[in-house]
Amino acid sequence: MKFIFADSLDFVDPGYDFLNDRNAPGRKPYWDDAYPHEILGYAPYHGMLVSRGIVGDGPVKGKYTEAQSMRFRRVGAREFLRLDKPEFAGLALFGDCGAFTYVKEDKPPYTPADTVEFYDDCGFTHGCSVDHIIFDFDETVTGMEGGSAEARHRFDITLENATAFRDEAGRGGRFTPMGVIQGWSPASMAEAARRLVAMGYDYLAIGGMVPLKAEQIKRCLVAIRDAVPTTTRLHILGFAKANEIHEFAPFNVTSIDTTSPLLRAFKDDKQNYWLGDGPTLTYYTAIRIPQAIENPRLQAHVRQGDFKAEELTRLEVNALAALRAYDHDDQDLEGVLETVLAYNAVLATGRAYEDVRDHRTIEKLRGRYRTTLTDKPWRKCDCRICKDVGIEVMIFRASNRNKRRGIHNLAAFKTVVNALPSNRDQSL
Repeated sequence: MKFIFADSLDFVDPGYDFLNDRNAPGRKPYWDDAYPHEILGYAPYHGMLVSRGIVGDGPVKGKYTEAQSMRFRRVGAREFLRLDKPEFAGLALFGDCGAFTYVKEDKPPYTPADTVEFYDDCGFTHGCSVDHIIFDFDETVTGMEGGSAEARHRFDITLENATAFRDEAGRGGRFTPMGVIQGWSPASMAEAARRLVAMGYDYLAIGGMVPLKAEQIKRCLVAIRDAVPTTTRLHILGFAKANEIHEFAPFNVTSIDTTSPLLRAFKDDKQNYWLGDGPTLTYYTAIRIPQAIENPRLQAHVRQGDFKAEELTRLEVNALAALRAYDHDDQDLEGVLETVLAYNAVLATGRAYEDVRDHRTIEKLRGRYRTTLTDKPWRKCDCRICKDVGIEVMIFRASNRNKRRGIHNLAAFKTVVNALPSNRDQSL
C-alpha cells in the first residue's frame, strides 16, 4: 500500500523564530516556505495528490492565489511542489477534481476533456475521472436497490464522465487514468466498479469514504473486490481512518490519500503527536499554550472581566518558560505540570487553577500531559523537525508549530504504512 499525501499548500517557514513567535524577516510565503519533503530532507509519503478544486481552475475558486494557479498550470505540479529534484523523481503525482468543492452543484463544473488537458498540462502521473460525490449510504440494500433520486443522478453522471474521460485519456494522455467509484451502498459501488473495469480501467479510486466508519468502508471493499478482477488496483480517496490502517491491509488496497496525520496535529483533542515504530503508532497529547492576546476564548474572558490581560500573558510566558526549562533538564516534572495547568485551567474551564485543581477536565489534562512530559517522545524521534526544535514541536500554538508537528506525523505514518504486510507486489 502506498501513502499519497493530499496537499493543500501545507508548508512552514523554515526560519521561524519560536522564542519571539514571528516569521523570518522579509519572508515571502510559498517562495521562502518549505514543503514537508523539504523541511524533513526526505519525502514522508510515496506521492502527493492535488485537487483541481484546490488549485482553483475555471469556475471554482480554490485555495491557490490566481498567480499560484497560473504558475501551477505553467510549470507543472512537480516543479510547483518542488519535487523536481532527482531524489523525488520516483514520487507519484495524483490529481483529482476535488468533488467536495462543487458538492452543491447540479453537475461538476469540469468536463472530461478539459480535465484530461489539466492533468497532462500539469504533468500528473495519475488522474481521476470527473466524479460527483454521493453522501447517501445504506448498507442494508442489495443490488441496485435504494438510493435517492439525487444519488442515482450523481451515480449516472460519474459513470458517464468516466466513459468520456477514458476515451479522452486514451487519445494520448500521458498519465494513468483512474475511474472513480461513487455509490450509495456497497452493492451500488460494486456495480460502479464492474462497469468501470468494463470500460477498460485497471485502477479504480473509491470516493465518498470520508464520512463512513471503518466497518462500512470494509463492507464496500469486500463488495468491490468481489466484482472486479484481482489484478484491479484500488485507491481510497480521502482515507480518514489512519489509526486503523492495519485493518485494511487484507483488502489489497494499492494506495490511499489522506491529510489525517497532519490535520490531527491541531484538530484532535488528544492524539496530536504520533510516534512511529515499525508497524505501530503511539499517540501523545500536545500541550496547549495559545497566544493570550490572540486566542478568542481567552480574550472573551478579558472582555467579560473574568481575568486581566496582563495576568493571562504572565501565565502564558511562565508556561512557555517552564516547558523550555524542562526540555533542558532545568525544571522538574511536577513543577512544569503545575505551571502549564495554571494556564490551561483558564482555557479549559474559564476559571482560576486554584478553584479547579481537582476538576475532572483538569485531571484528564494532567494525566495526558504527564504522559507526554514523562515519555519525552520528541527526544525519541530522529526526524529533522524534532531534532531542530525540540519541545517546541509538542506545543499546541499557531501554525508554524502545529504544522511542523503534523509534518512529523506524516513521517511517522509512512513508517507504519511501509511495515504493512503486502498480499502481492503492486506498483502504482
